[in-house]
Amino acid sequence: MSIGSASLGHAVRQDGELNARALRSDARRQALGLLALLSPGLFLVFAVIIVPIGWLFWLSLFDESGQLSLANYARFFEQASYIKTFATTFKVAFVVTGACVLFGYPLAYMLSQLPRRAASICLIFVILPFWTSVLVRTYAWLVILQRKGLINNWLIDLGVIGQPLPLANNFAGVVIGMTHIMLPFLVLPLYASMKTIDVDCLRAGMNLGASPAATFRQIFFPLSLPGLASGVVIVFVLCLGFFVTPALMGGGKVIMWAMRMEQATSLYSNWGAGAALGVVLLAVTLALLGLFQWLLGARATGVWSQR
Repeated sequence: MSIGSASLGHAVRQDGELNARALRSDARRQALGLLALLSPGLFLVFAVIIVPIGWLFWLSLFDESGQLSLANYARFFEQASYIKTFATTFKVAFVVTGACVLFGYPLAYMLSQLPRRAASICLIFVILPFWTSVLVRTYAWLVILQRKGLINNWLIDLGVIGQPLPLANNFAGVVIGMTHIMLPFLVLPLYASMKTIDVDCLRAGMNLGASPAATFRQIFFPLSLPGLASGVVIVFVLCLGFFVTPALMGGGKVIMWAMRMEQATSLYSNWGAGAALGVVLLAVTLALLGLFQWLLGARATGVWSQR
């Protein structure tokens, strides 16, 4: 019996080792197959994203004389004009994002309440601006908002104002033009989020005696917050790097970060400074995205409720 038991135990151990080797071999083959499938995409990410960012960072380390230096980064803290540009960029981004929320949320809500066919037709008009160049749309707003433009002429003809309003070539013009361009980027993810809200939840609230306003405030609005947060992040990040509309609608009075980059490279031929500006903008954008992810994680795990 002892010899038979020992033989049986030895056979079991051998089978276990064979099974373990087979499992490791299968896992290795699956890993290699997955790597083979991902390799074209990984190569594109490396060639199109990682390499240019690395080259941009390397270029930012050279000063105007071609020497390795951190002077391009030190300039941000030494010159008040860079801090002012940074503050202006964030100010414009905040105001435009707020305007998009103010106009975009009611629009997305209206679209979510329409029948499917009517909503599809209205969505075409939301997406329609994407078919037109940003440059063309910006020039169209210049024609509309200038001192002798359509809006001022209309208001003067109606007797509402006596003198043309300064609607272009200033901060207001930049906000108006950028809000029009950024609005679809908030409406589309917000509308998609609203369409996923279960109608039965709203009906249950109303059946329990909640008014339509209370149902919206306590059920619909909280459930739409993930879509609203996504749209806000998209709009805000895009605003940080915007160039065409501020350059044309600001009239040289509203200088944003991307305009500083263009000045450094094309006007002063200082590619190191322009690259440093790009690296700083990228770092700020990644930090904001990381903060957004952390906030979503904190909300999901109940950290906010504990606080």
